[in-house]
Amino acid sequence: MNIERIDALLLKARLLPATPGVYKMLDKNQKVIYVGKSKALKNRVSQYFQAVDSHPPKTLKMVQLVCDFECVFTDTETEAFVLENELIKMYSPKFNIRLKDDKSYPYIKLSTSEEYPKLSMVRSLQASRNKSDLYFGPYSSSTAVYNIIDTANKLFLLPSCKQKFPEDFGKKRPCLNYHIGKCCGLCKGDITKAEYSSTIKSVISFLKSDYEDVIENLDKKMQLAAEELNFEAAVTYRDLINSIKNLRQRQKILFADRVERDIFGVYTDDVSSCISVTVVREGRIIDSERFIFTSDEIMNTDAFEHFIVEYYIKRDYIPREIVIPYEMYSETVEDMAKYLSSKQSKTIKVLHPEKGEQRKAVVMANANAKEYALHQRKIDEVADEKLIELASLLGLEVVPERIEAYDISNSSDKFTTAGMICVKNGRFSKRDYRLFNIQSVSLDDYGAMTEAITRRVERYKDEINQNGNSENWTLPDLFLIDGGIGHVGAVRSVLDKYSICVPVFGMVKDEHHKTRTLTDGTNEISIAHNVRIFNFIYGIQEEVHRFTFGSMDKKRRKTVTRLSLEKIQGIGPKKAKVLMNSFKSIKNIKNATIQDIASVKGISIKDAEQIKKYFETDNAED
Repeated sequence: MNIERIDALLLKARLLPATPGVYKMLDKNQKVIYVGKSKALKNRVSQYFQAVDSHPPKTLKMVQLVCDFECVFTDTETEAFVLENELIKMYSPKFNIRLKDDKSYPYIKLSTSEEYPKLSMVRSLQASRNKSDLYFGPYSSSTAVYNIIDTANKLFLLPSCKQKFPEDFGKKRPCLNYHIGKCCGLCKGDITKAEYSSTIKSVISFLKSDYEDVIENLDKKMQLAAEELNFEAAVTYRDLINSIKNLRQRQKILFADRVERDIFGVYTDDVSSCISVTVVREGRIIDSERFIFTSDEIMNTDAFEHFIVEYYIKRDYIPREIVIPYEMYSETVEDMAKYLSSKQSKTIKVLHPEKGEQRKAVVMANANAKEYALHQRKIDEVADEKLIELASLLGLEVVPERIEAYDISNSSDKFTTAGMICVKNGRFSKRDYRLFNIQSVSLDDYGAMTEAITRRVERYKDEINQNGNSENWTLPDLFLIDGGIGHVGAVRSVLDKYSICVPVFGMVKDEHHKTRTLTDGTNEISIAHNVRIFNFIYGIQEEVHRFTFGSMDKKRRKTVTRLSLEKIQGIGPKKAKVLMNSFKSIKNIKNATIQDIASVKGISIKDAEQIKKYFETDNAED
């Protein structure tokens, strides 16, 4: 460590005023690597450059890279809190806590803007919001959303088809779902709007977890059906009531009130940290999430508050109450509450209970965080053992924490695609998957592999030249290629050209299309009798093939579809592209009216008439 540099930074820090503000830590390239706030800048910034060796590992690493810092002074701590978060969004500093997922969070949409509403999933309220529709969420994953939608559809026999009602009443015979008792058969047109509206009211109560209201309404319907001697309907309502009662029993009730709140829990030890979020709506737990960090990332209240702010920045909705462990309370919590309130135009409370129901909920959230952290640790240990065994088998100098696997897929002489998947610490990292549309060759796997690896290495080199380090295109510890000696040779020639030394092995398939041998281009290593390594490599082979072929086939289908539209008189490439962007599939264009088609920008009534005429002759495939 450069002691002179640290001493100079400490001297500069001691000259700062003891007033509120925000500080930016800069590396040798003047890149912002950390942003923080303080009510007394002099004290806070000076701490980084005193007793440096006693800092936690992450802080120590950051301080070792700091060559300068800049400060912005504010009048109040609240202003500092707001500015800090804006600067973190602007710079995405390396040493600030960042959620590792950049996904948008899904919602359940009930299309109450339509006469006969249906349930669907949407990713973003801002992109798809219709003020007349109802939205529920956000949820932690699309799987959770689809499970809830599927449950609601089954419970209330809602249609899940693509038909539009009432326009499509009686156009087709009821589908299989109706005949096996999984749909009310709305398409028949014999369910009144009032009856369907009554069902939708129950659906809304169900999605709000207001099960008592749902059960009460269904019980009234059951009694009425029994009085009218409609015993079949009465039995249906009885079964539906029992299903909802069973679901209610499985959902843990935390609070008697119906205030919407998120409960945060924290666990930290010498190995790792975990934050859990328990989502409570209508008093019941409806969802949960957990986030893993290194041991020293959540050791102070500043880092914890950064996490909460980023957590909600990625969502379109913030509940009225956020409950945190009182151990993580700091004087700036109120500033965080004001900041979040400004994002939602409503009052957001951040609570830190020391007793009562909410404290019990926090204790449970803390326990969930601990349980998840220890469980993930066991999974990581198994993955580590697997990677160590693979390194030993292949004679690698380092354990392959990052593995990249490549495959080539094509259709005839077109649409040649190279796919790259990434395995980090033994698990697939889908955010690091990449595709290369091959331009230089066709029907030449070796040439295609050469182009893909060349482009991959050049992007790594470019990133190094621009930033001094590589984050998005960092080199792997091991290349796995779907192929044999020829494919390995193609990759090695590229790596040798750029003086890059990374082990390369080909995954050689047997007659059953399974990898039982790995080759470095000279020697072959059998993995057929090593069950753990065989399953690991076979899983990689299947995943890279799925990803590459699926991407190539999607590209092929899209092109073929556009070409089929271009057969229509007056429809060229530009109009075909606009139509596909608007309707997404040929089937949707087929089912659209002339007015619907003509409403697309750039498509005239004459074009729409030609399109409908073309499809009436059944010339196009779905």
